[in-house]
Amino acid sequence: MSNILMVVTAADALTLADGTAHPTGYWAEELVVAHRELAAAGHTITIATPGGAAPTVDPGSLSADVVGDPLKVEALRAYIASIAAELSAPLALDAVAAADYDAIVMPGGHGPMADLAFDADLGAILGAADAAGTLIAPFCHGPAGLLSAVDADGALVFAGRSLTVFTDEEELTGGLGSNAPWLVADALRERGALVEDGAPWSEHVVVDGNLISGQNPQSSDAVARTLIAALDA
Repeated sequence: MSNILMVVTAADALTLADGTAHPTGYWAEELVVAHRELAAAGHTITIATPGGAAPTVDPGSLSADVVGDPLKVEALRAYIASIAAELSAPLALDAVAAADYDAIVMPGGHGPMADLAFDADLGAILGAADAAGTLIAPFCHGPAGLLSAVDADGALVFAGRSLTVFTDEEELTGGLGSNAPWLVADALRERGALVEDGAPWSEHVVVDGNLISGQNPQSSDAVARTLIAALDA
């Protein structure tokens, strides 16, 4: 079985366009689905965050009003509680050796916009992993973390690569709206990534070599299935 590095945001707030602080963190469904499916397939998962700080779950991702199903929220809470020991003592990104892992998974939530997008340690990990052909699977806002990976000339390591991410339309109509400090899809396009949008709020996965990306929470299962199949290939 494979060793999986799950890179999780340590941010608990994002400064919005109007200067206010928006509570955030990782999106419960995305972390839970990825962790649960990879663990069920027999893979070993190591959670890592900037500075080794315990990650915070985005409160909205455990709201029945947002999720739409109280029973689903209970199941998410129960799974998070079952891996509380892992979440409370993550590995620090600056202690990660990319060569130790067969895949890197990056779930979203708005938190990656506050820290992972600018984290030099993550950038070094992703650059080394991509050069080695290691599987890299970010989804929803997780691809914000790809922005941290630049080469010696400052160019995005993933320029010219096809991927998907939470779309501008999804952000503007069901995310932070016009108060978003920046749009991840736009930022990736501006740096040269080939961003492919699927229909809003629908399952959409893009595979480009070792890069497996998903568009939104609805794509969590599909990303996990695609990654597991690639690990088993």
